[in-house]
Amino acid sequence: MKTISNCFIGCDKSVEKSELLIFGAPYDGTSSFRPGSRFAPDKIREASYGLETYSPDYDMDIEDLNVGDIGNVEFPFGEKDKVFKEIRSCTANLLDMNKKILCLGGEHLITLPIIEELSRIHGNLKLIHMDAHADMRDTYISEKLSHATVLNNITELIGHKNIFHYGIRSGTREEFDKIAKFNNLNMKNGKLSENIGDDPVYLTIDLDILDTSVLPGTGTPEPGGLTFKELSELLFSFKGFNFVGADVVELAPDYDITGVSSIVAAKVVRNAICTLLS
Repeated sequence: MKTISNCFIGCDKSVEKSELLIFGAPYDGTSSFRPGSRFAPDKIREASYGLETYSPDYDMDIEDLNVGDIGNVEFPFGEKDKVFKEIRSCTANLLDMNKKILCLGGEHLITLPIIEELSRIHGNLKLIHMDAHADMRDTYISEKLSHATVLNNITELIGHKNIFHYGIRSGTREEFDKIAKFNNLNMKNGKLSENIGDDPVYLTIDLDILDTSVLPGTGTPEPGGLTFKELSELLFSFKGFNFVGADVVELAPDYDITGVSSIVAAKVVRNAICTLLS
């Protein structure tokens, strides 16, 4: 396993030296409205070179951090079982080396095989879920494994009470009823800290949490979302948790010909790196 030269900006440390390793999962096989998130990992890396490596909000420079980028997982796009197998294998290899992970999706379903591996190691795993959509359906178009069911599947692994949702504004009545039962939507930071404590935490960021005016290039855009400033402040508030990994998913870059959505996504990734390593 080696790091790549066309890495996310500033993330050029060796595998051995890295505390955090980035990998891409370019899969969009269950996308139901606007496919194309398979192109996101490379577009995010490319767009990152329009950013500074220094974040004034965190007073951190990612060039000073031990972060590497091992490129994209390779898999056959049309075979879901093989996709899951390869993502699980990559995740397991990084966890065996005691690395934190940051995955660039791809659609949101890629979170499931990562959580499958993490929950095997961490029995008390917590999940912070940032999204416009609940993703809590039992099935979607007769499929149990879908971007629209991913959180329901994760719930079966780690339980409702260990998942904390932010930004959700779209879903079925049944999905909102599931979330309301545990009062885990948009929890204030003090209460979130009480619930999480020192337990290991995984962060999943679906970029459609942002308003469509901020990031139109996504598979299922949903008006009424967060501004970039609001998302950044929320990410900053998570500093200090015991993060074991994160993902940034659902950029569909070709639906924004200006390229701004990819730049926004790259800055979210930079902020996520700083949050994970704060």
